[in-house]
Amino acid sequence: MKIFISADIEGTAGILTWSEAERSHADYAEFRALMTAEVVAACEGARAAGATEILIKDAHDSGRNIILDRLPACARIVRGWPGHPDSMMFGLDSGFRAALCTGYHSKAGTEDNPLAHTSNLRISRLILNGEVASEFTVNALCAARHGVPVAFISGDAGICADARAMVPRIATVETLQGFGAASLSLSPAAARTAIAEGVEKALSAASLPDLPALPQSCEVVIEFNNPVDAYRASWYPGAKPSGPRAVAFSSADFFEIQRALRFMNS
Repeated sequence: MKIFISADIEGTAGILTWSEAERSHADYAEFRALMTAEVVAACEGARAAGATEILIKDAHDSGRNIILDRLPACARIVRGWPGHPDSMMFGLDSGFRAALCTGYHSKAGTEDNPLAHTSNLRISRLILNGEVASEFTVNALCAARHGVPVAFISGDAGICADARAMVPRIATVETLQGFGAASLSLSPAAARTAIAEGVEKALSAASLPDLPALPQSCEVVIEFNNPVDAYRASWYPGAKPSGPRAVAFSSADFFEIQRALRFMNS
């Protein structure tokens, strides 16, 4: 049984400020270790459920966050960013039984995590077919394009609620809840235990969650904070202005939406 893990950091238990998520700050070392420990917990749960191969995508910032010598022998890891439109799901294919997400965070424009954002801090909102979307939204549809269900997510309460709305039978572990510039969090130890148990239960279930339906036609609108970024993105082939600081792109092929996102918000 092959399992894929997409690992982010801003939904890690205890995290609060950008200094804890950025390599250039002294705070980062502690939260890099906590992110790694949650990934290891997910691996332990997957192995308990029978996983024999685990592929991890280090999906935060540089893609060089996870402490490698803490990973189990059955794991492989994708570090860095190849530039492929699958982005945070790079390496996933139809041979995997399920995908898992750890350390995920709420979408831009919400208040469930002081670090809420979508893709980067230049974007104020990402809108997919009229609905404000998160990184999880795009990644779950990417997984569906490969025919792979997302069976588990850990992260803040907001992204877990969004995931349950999109994938009704997904297993979730809520690591923290944002309150303005503060957060209420599980202890790291409690989060790791819940993640390991949640992953094992999710993968041992009689059936995995259904795939979210890929839209027959899709329009993505990127609302930027700065009109300069919108102007630059508007030169992507097929893109068009869509109001102040916003650019739209439409396609019947979700991979083309991913490709547009890859270049329009870079």
